[in-house]
Formats: sequence, C-alpha cells, structure tokens
Amino acid sequence: MGGAAPTPELLLAEFAGTPKALPEAVRAAGRRSLLNMVGTAIGGAGEAAIDRLAELSSGFGGAATTGLIGRRERADMLWAACINAAAANIFDFDDTHVPTVIHPAAPVGPAVLALAELRAAEGRPVSGSALLEAFVVGMEATCRLGNAAGSGHYARGWHITSTCGIVGAALAAGRLLGLAPPALADALGNALAQAAGSVETLGTMSKSLSVGQAARGGLMAALLAERGFAGPERPLTGRHGFFPLYSDAAEPSRLTDGLGSGWEVLNNTFKPYPCGVVLNPVIEACLALHAEGGFDPAAIVDVELTGHPLLRQRTDRPGVTSGRLAQVSAQHAVAVSLLRGIADLDAFSDRSVADPDLRAFGARLRFHDDPSCSLESARVRLTLADGREIVRSVEAARGGLERPMTDADLAAKLRAQVEWRGIDLAVDELVEAIWGIEDADDGAHFLALARPR
Repeated sequence: MGGAAPTPELLLAEFAGTPKALPEAVRAAGRRSLLNMVGTAIGGAGEAAIDRLAELSSGFGGAATTGLIGRRERADMLWAACINAAAANIFDFDDTHVPTVIHPAAPVGPAVLALAELRAAEGRPVSGSALLEAFVVGMEATCRLGNAAGSGHYARGWHITSTCGIVGAALAAGRLLGLAPPALADALGNALAQAAGSVETLGTMSKSLSVGQAARGGLMAALLAERGFAGPERPLTGRHGFFPLYSDAAEPSRLTDGLGSGWEVLNNTFKPYPCGVVLNPVIEACLALHAEGGFDPAAIVDVELTGHPLLRQRTDRPGVTSGRLAQVSAQHAVAVSLLRGIADLDAFSDRSVADPDLRAFGARLRFHDDPSCSLESARVRLTLADGREIVRSVEAARGGLERPMTDADLAAKLRAQVEWRGIDLAVDELVEAIWGIEDADDGAHFLALARPR
C-alpha cells in the first residue's frame, strides 16, 4: 500500500529547498525584478515614514550589521529587511504580478538581501546565483499563493502583497539557510502566525509597514525554523490554515500545479508611474489627451472613466490631502496627468496634491464599471461645455504584459529615482552589478553601491 500523498505544503517546501537549474527567462525576470526593487527602495528611502522606522530601529534594534538601501544608516538584519521592504513599496512604484496585483519583490528581496549581507560580513558570502535563485523561488511562491487564494482574498480587504509575501520571504530565506523541506514547512507555519495587512491602510504609512513586516516576519520565520521552531503540519490547507482563514473560495491546486515548470514570475510587470497599477491605463490615456490638446481644460465639464470594477473600488478617492493618498486616487491621477501632462514622483507628492486647481478638478470625475475590461485597459471620455466629447482608450497599458518595460527602461527608472532623491550614487556601476549578479561570489556586494557615498 502506498503512502499518503504529499501535502501542498510539503510540495512547496520541496520546491523551495531543492535547487534546480532555472530557465534563462526566469533568471532574467529575477534580475529585472531585483533591479526594479532596488530602484524603488532608493526612491522611497527618504520618506518620513522610513525616517521614523529607521529612528525606531536605532533605539530598539540589535547590532547594526546591515545597510539600508538609499541611506547611510545601518540596522540589525531583521530591521534592515523591514525598512528596505517598506521603502521599496512606499511609492507604489514597485513590480506587479498581473493576475493577483501582488508586488512580490518588495517583501522577498529585502529578506534575502539582509541575510546575504550578514553572511558576507561573517565571511560566509552567498553567491550571486544562489541569491537570485532564492529571490525567484520566494517570488514564485508568493504569486502562486495569491493565485490559489483567489480574488476573494483581496476582496475581503487583505493586503495581498503582505499576507502572501511573508510566505515567499520565509521560503526564500529558508533556501539561503539551506533548510531541508520539513524545516521549510515549519517556516510556512511560522509565517502563517504573522501574516497580516489590510487594504484599509492604502494611502497611509501603515500600508508599507505591513510590507516591511512581511519581509521581517518571513526572515524571522526561516531563522526560527532553522532553530527547530516547529509549526503546524498543514499551515496552508488545514482546517484553520491560510486558505480557509483568508479566502472565500481558495483553489489550493493552483499553488502546486506545474510547480517548477510553469513560472508565475514571468507574469511580473513593472510600473512606469508611481501609483496603484489599476491607474496605469488611465494615466496613459490622460497623458495622450494632454499631448494632443485641442481643448480648454476649463471647458471640461465631465470626465468618465470606464474600467475594471477594481479601478473604482481602489481609487475613488476625491479630495486627497497627501501624496501617499494621491497614489491611489483616480481624481488626482486624472487631474495631474490631464492638466499638467506629468505622472512622475513629483506629480504624486504632497506639493502636487496641494495645488487647488488639481483638487477642484477631481470633482468632475465619475466612474463606469465594466467587468469585461482587463486591469491593463481603460477608457477616458471628456465632455466639454459645448457638447463635444473626446475619447481616448488604452487596451494595454505601458508596463503591462503586452507592452513590458525594457531593461533600458528599468535602468532609466532607477536613475530617475536617484536623481529625484538628489543623492550621490555610482548609478552606472550599480546597474551593471545587478545585471551581472550571477557572476558575483558575493551576491550582496552590490548593496554598497546602493547607499550614498
């Protein structure tokens, strides 16, 4: 008589703990995700929320062994993972897994980088290829967990990047630690014990706190598992496991079907604009309308946005009062891109939000839900005082799967964030080091280039 079939948890743990050669396309996706994550962490590292996290870490952390991306301070390994992840996510400029709207690199990357940097300081460097593999495996697990949790998970109000990202961070860190599958399964349980995050926090400092805690908690989950800290046998599929607790209609098979052969990281995309991903096609349409001209902005009496229902659910936020809230406000995004023709970091700053003309324009906006629309499409209809209508549709926004950002685009995006911060970095060397990470004996070596000189 054959033994019992392995649980999804053990299959996932075996995938994470059994090194196999990754296809070149998958490794390339990992390099692109890593470059983008480092860039967004640099861009976000000077925000007030990150200042406050860094201040807290200096008073309540351990030995400051690990650097902070885009900053001069150092922190202990767990705090560094937390702060770097929060910085990478704070501007909503990070990557997006299209089927789930997860930002997988932010919670996973800082966890493995913090661990690798500490190992290097101890004289036990992690190779660049091993680091990249762990990063990819963690992102893959994050995205697959999101797929399996289904749309009901996000609809309930869970911040899916945080709740799923902690699992990916735990498996990625566990892989670098060399944990065997049973210990990696324990790391899953330790991650379940900490998984949290609410979409109620979108547009506030708290949103990035949950992403930071996902990186910190995932790393802690793996470190505890290494020390024999045991979790439940079925943390994901048990009676009160992740799926029953966090989802209305989970599909656990999506966690493991094709695992190791079909890759969700190939569905990861990168944003050209620092805001919620559902706003990308709206902004693109408005930028095009601004460039084409042919109308007086004062004559616009109505702006109708047609898109997927998630567009309205996540971005119907009139009268926002901060740059953070502007990142998830269609009213602000339309006003600044249509009237000013910009959609960069400054466009979603506190200064931009304070512009009375932009704030007043948002009152002209209304939504029309169309479930047949993809998340990458939208239609903007302007109605003018003389009765004319001007319509612009975007079927596939720049940065999505159909129109991906190129490697050169991602490098330019990183450079723009360094320039926006006004800090002195060896940007060209940094970009080249990340592109060539798999040739490095110390995968964390490039981090020295990601901090001000």
